[in-house]
Amino acid sequence: MAVSYFHCVQPLRVSSRGRLFFSNGEYCRDNHKKRCYLVSSSAQKSEKNLCLESKVEKLLENVKWDDKGLAVAIAQNVDTGAILMQGFVNKDALATTISSRKATFYSRSRSSLWTKGETSMNFINIHDIFLDCDHDSIIYLGKPDGPTCHTGSETCYYSSVFDFLKHPQVEENKLALTTLYSLESTISQRKAEIASLDNGKPSWTKRLLLDYNLLSSKIREEADELCRTLEENEDKSRTASEMADVLYHAMVLLAVKDVKMEEVVQVLRERFSQSGIEEKKSRKSQG
Repeated sequence: MAVSYFHCVQPLRVSSRGRLFFSNGEYCRDNHKKRCYLVSSSAQKSEKNLCLESKVEKLLENVKWDDKGLAVAIAQNVDTGAILMQGFVNKDALATTISSRKATFYSRSRSSLWTKGETSMNFINIHDIFLDCDHDSIIYLGKPDGPTCHTGSETCYYSSVFDFLKHPQVEENKLALTTLYSLESTISQRKAEIASLDNGKPSWTKRLLLDYNLLSSKIREEADELCRTLEENEDKSRTASEMADVLYHAMVLLAVKDVKMEEVVQVLRERFSQSGIEEKKSRKSQG
């Protein structure tokens, strides 16, 4: 079923670099009068809808659809950066995604729209949308409610080509992780191995996981060394090295506390989406 594009619930604009900006504001552009005006929530509601419809229509015209009216859309985790899945979208699918803020695609086999999570309830909640430089590829930047892949995996990308070339007969289930989350995965593996420790010498990570006092002292030590790079005007490479030490030891502490880096990054995203004054006020109200 065709989607009425003016049902977009929030104003948006498209930058020259292909980013869609969502805004909570109520301002619309009057192209005839060459000015922006404040839209009333009642008397000018229809005028607001027309303004939104015009913006979405202009956006859809800027996408370079293929000869079947489709473009590739990639869903990416807004906090981890993980590529979740890839599908195709047409005008209706993109308009629906903008309106519902749920990642929506077009099924070529069924010739119909489908929203990720409509069966599993593992929706991908959209925070932003990007177009590439040629406007023929789209990124849905969002937060998944659960596993994205129908197999139950976090993402649909879990088969390493290089691992397959080394061991063709072994079925791999290795998520495509960025450096930070690959380190987190390694620390998690070391934690899982602690129960089966033999009489051999444990790795440094396992020692930290087992000795909370050692871990705490190392975090304080590494944080102090990081501060010295500023106080003693050391070079950038030294600062990067010390920060890597702080980050690694802090991530071991997170593993001890069963806190995921994704949770930390989500706090940062939510915290810095508002002003520092508002964020501090919210902390006090929560306390």
